Amino acid sequence: MTITLVPYHLDERLPDSSFPLPAAGFIPVTRELPEGDVWARLGALYELVSAEVADQVAGGTRPTVVSGDCLVSTAVLAGVQRAGVDASVVWFDGHGDIHSLESSTSGYIGGMPLRQIIGDHPELLTGPLGLRPLPEERAVLVDARDLDPAEAEFLATSKIRRCPVDDVVLPDGPLVLHIDLDVIDKGDLPGLRFPVGGGPSRDAVLASYRRVMATGRVAALDLACPWHLPEGDDTAIRTRLLAEILDEIQGA
Repeated sequence: MTITLVPYHLDERLPDSSFPLPAAGFIPVTRELPEGDVWARLGALYELVSAEVADQVAGGTRPTVVSGDCLVSTAVLAGVQRAGVDASVVWFDGHGDIHSLESSTSGYIGGMPLRQIIGDHPELLTGPLGLRPLPEERAVLVDARDLDPAEAEFLATSKIRRCPVDDVVLPDGPLVLHIDLDVIDKGDLPGLRFPVGGGPSRDAVLASYRRVMATGRVAALDLACPWHLPEGDDTAIRTRLLAEILDEIQGA
């Protein structure tokens, strides 16, 4: 098993120690980011991620990408498509990640990736990456419960399917499985940047993840670890969680 580590939260370089991964077996993707706005900087970084994913898929390997945010998912899907695989998206997240530039009141671009994957503002990121917009009905949003009003309004008329972790309805064909670990209830996973309560337990999320993996249809896994730098007991909790997820991949 090879893990592609993208040690960033958006364009902020994080120390590798933020990601308690095995000492060997991962490939870090980093680069000196160019001058310019955040979209140009991320586009330069994500081109490397997309190329790495495409090479792995073309070589018969299922990529596993670990990063500090959800926006990297655009590069993962673009790489899978570049390798000739027409994948749908299953999106585990405590948030909707379905904002547009116009709807976001905070301007936080980490809350926009799913909206961009289905075609919003392609000139910013997905277009330069060569990502073909995903039809809404081929996206499944799992246990997103912390929605801003504009997100809830959009989803009310969208064809994106929504479901809880205990009853994930999968689209046909290959899948890109995106798991933002903040889908886990904040009581079970401390230290998150954007914690959400009222959600599924760690064990429930792991069980749901295993059911999706057991289909044999996951073309790539994108794992977002949006937490602060590990300190004290939090590190042990995160290490155990990542080990369980990655051990499952290794055995699949």
